[in-house]
Amino acid sequence: MTSDELRTAFLSFFEEKGHTIVPSSSLIPRGDPTLLLTSAGMVQFKPYFLGEALPPNRRLASCQKCFRTTDIESVGDPSHLTFFEMLGNFSIGDYFKQEAINWAWEFVTQRLGLPPERLWITILLDDEESFRYWQEVGVPEHRILRFGEEDNFWGPAGNSGPCGPCSEILYDFGEGVGCSKASCAPGCDCGRFSELWNLVFTQYNQDEGGHRTLLPRPNIDTGMGLERTAAVVQGKTSVYETGLFASLLDNISKYIGKKYGTDDDADYAMRVIVEHGRALAFLIADGVIPSNEGRGYVLRRLLRRAALFGRRLGLDKPFLNQIAGATVGHMGRIYPELEREQNKIYSLIGDEERRFEETLNTGLELIENIMAEWETDRAGEISGVDAFRLYDTYGFPVELTKEIAVGRGLLVNLEGFEREMEKQRERARAARRIVIEEGILTKEGFQPTSLEKDLGELKFVGYHNLSSIAKVVSINFGDVDKIEQGDRANIILSETPFYGEMGGQVGDTGEICGASGQFLVTCTTRVPPDIVVHQGQVTEGSLTVGDEVEAVVDRERRLDIARNHTATHLVQFALRQLLGKHVQQRGSLVMPERFSFDFSHMAGMTEQEGREVQHIVNEKIRQNLTVYDEEVQYKKAIEEGAIALFDEKYSDVVRVVRIGEPVVSAELCGGTHVASTGEIGFFHISGEHSIGAGLRRIEAVTGRQAEAFIERRLSSLTKIASRLATEVEDTLDKVDSLVTELKNERKQRLALDRELSWKIAESLLSQAEVINGVAVLSAKVPSSRLEALREMSDRLREQLKSGIIVLGTVYEDKPVFLAAVTPDLVARGYDAGEIVKQVAGVAGGGGGGKAGLAQAGGKHREKLDEALRLVKSLI
Repeated sequence: MTSDELRTAFLSFFEEKGHTIVPSSSLIPRGDPTLLLTSAGMVQFKPYFLGEALPPNRRLASCQKCFRTTDIESVGDPSHLTFFEMLGNFSIGDYFKQEAINWAWEFVTQRLGLPPERLWITILLDDEESFRYWQEVGVPEHRILRFGEEDNFWGPAGNSGPCGPCSEILYDFGEGVGCSKASCAPGCDCGRFSELWNLVFTQYNQDEGGHRTLLPRPNIDTGMGLERTAAVVQGKTSVYETGLFASLLDNISKYIGKKYGTDDDADYAMRVIVEHGRALAFLIADGVIPSNEGRGYVLRRLLRRAALFGRRLGLDKPFLNQIAGATVGHMGRIYPELEREQNKIYSLIGDEERRFEETLNTGLELIENIMAEWETDRAGEISGVDAFRLYDTYGFPVELTKEIAVGRGLLVNLEGFEREMEKQRERARAARRIVIEEGILTKEGFQPTSLEKDLGELKFVGYHNLSSIAKVVSINFGDVDKIEQGDRANIILSETPFYGEMGGQVGDTGEICGASGQFLVTCTTRVPPDIVVHQGQVTEGSLTVGDEVEAVVDRERRLDIARNHTATHLVQFALRQLLGKHVQQRGSLVMPERFSFDFSHMAGMTEQEGREVQHIVNEKIRQNLTVYDEEVQYKKAIEEGAIALFDEKYSDVVRVVRIGEPVVSAELCGGTHVASTGEIGFFHISGEHSIGAGLRRIEAVTGRQAEAFIERRLSSLTKIASRLATEVEDTLDKVDSLVTELKNERKQRLALDRELSWKIAESLLSQAEVINGVAVLSAKVPSSRLEALREMSDRLREQLKSGIIVLGTVYEDKPVFLAAVTPDLVARGYDAGEIVKQVAGVAGGGGGGKAGLAQAGGKHREKLDEALRLVKSLI
């Protein structure tokens, strides 16, 4: 049975049992920032298990793409994987232990045809219910083993939540595999027993104190590793011997010219390469890009580990796209995202691998030197400082350094490494930190303890109002009750139309006016949990806690911001339509003057693509589409196609901003927007550039600023046309004509300069003197080009045949010297570099070069002649 047949057999079996087959979700968990990557089949069903959403069916089954980082350093042995497929069946408050056990046994013994005598069962010590059901399906008592909670209980995610016992089906490869000890039994890690299927019976809820109570509706969550099961049904003892890896290993074997299975060290390296190469393709297809943190760090670590093992096989050029391509060819039919994103996969892997190759040689040489030093002089441990230097300068993940070091019997001081990392983070924080001046809040997120007091209900009304009546509830976080003219302060109001900086959108400005004073708001920020803080200065009179005031937002500025924010949504729509659905927003900055939009894409946009984005956005602006918002359940919003930012944590109820009917754009967003796209007026891209591997940034303007931008450009164009004495429409032709003319003039001038240089050189020949049998020529020459000095020296060496030439000139008001020595005199020990260095020293400068030709500069042009006079005495 092939792996494809196994996958189909499992899903078909449970479909027959009334399960709805659910496609695999992304390796990037949506809406769950607590998870780095999808590591189990139940991840996408978590909202169903927690009662946050209704499932399409209480019986579900899937083949889920999974990734576990815990096994990265173990990959290379015959069994460990980072990326794998998890077959699973799930019950959301429907069936429980008896059905799960019956169907599991039926599938492995009847559908897969595995011999019952090869199968062992493990259960929790006191799970008598499971014990009875396993006996009922025919498993003898001696093959049902009891283990404690450390082996057969799935705890809650965190300190509290759903949990329950589990039961495992293990396959026995027989006495010929593993340690061959008479005592060998399930639980031995020798490889004889392989875990096929884990059945988790979620029947308890555990509180933070560890107390467990029965759930009103218990659930089933099972997981069967496709790769391990494929090995069993195909009669293999290693997942790498199955059809899932055979073509990949064959591919890399042919590429390096070494057959798999003939050399243990080479086999290990090939397993690392094919496993990591396969994982890279899936990670990138699901939107992970290399970085130094989070998922991106995992991706980078995999790639660099694979590249290092490739180097051990003699591969000194990028090669991982070989494996990525084979993965796409082999699995693209099952997972179409591989084929859809293959260009991005190849481009990103190629770029990242080349980038690592640039520092790999130096890094490997350095790590060898470090290890040699520590082996000889120290106590067998690489310091945290050295490990950090390898990471920070040469891109070696500390895990990779540790792996290399372990191979040499050395340890790495990981605590020291973390201390160096923290120092770097603190330097970064210090660079961003804004000092508190005169009571103004910093952007570090100041959380004063005085805010713990009850401020009452604080309302934000700024989505639909630009002014409101409110009370002053806090000044400077409770430190003072009154402020007077000239005081700078932070004010919190009971109700505010001011938008506090959040989600890339800058805060509002405006005024707070009371009967006794006025306060100019220059910035609006937020402090946890979601308190809007108005920062600014009293411009007239005074304000006191408890005063009734009117808060008024700067209308024109707010509208400029709203135009730009709505435009970011249209830009994302246009990019995904034009470049592909892989485009994901990675950040933004929305200001009144302009905005920037960061997105994932491997290549720079062409000029034509930029124009297309502008056309799409401006077309939607001209259509004057309605912009509206609503609050809905997060799960419902995602199911309806709303776009959420990856890595962003959302509450159960979210605000969705939609554009158009039918909907053109729907995004989870807390920012302020125009009421219809026509209010944006006009959109223009002012720039597009890279901000990192696989990340691009568009900078753009809208509305009044777009108008001003275009006016400036047109004004400049009109002035240029006037200077060129032509019409605006003919400016480009006129410029092309002038450029061609200037190129021709420059060529002619260079030719004349070169001819003049030769004539000057020839005129200098008569000034050559013979000193100690050596022809020496030292002269000051006119020159408009530094290249002319070299041309003269070449001509003089050619004419003199044997000699030393030192020329000096003034270029850009500084003295410049060039020394040339013919080869016969270089052989006698004369050195142009030493000569020119001493000559330039007279003029307050220095320089050098090769023994045959060298150049130097000085600071004092008035000492040029004196410096040249030194030449004779030097010779």
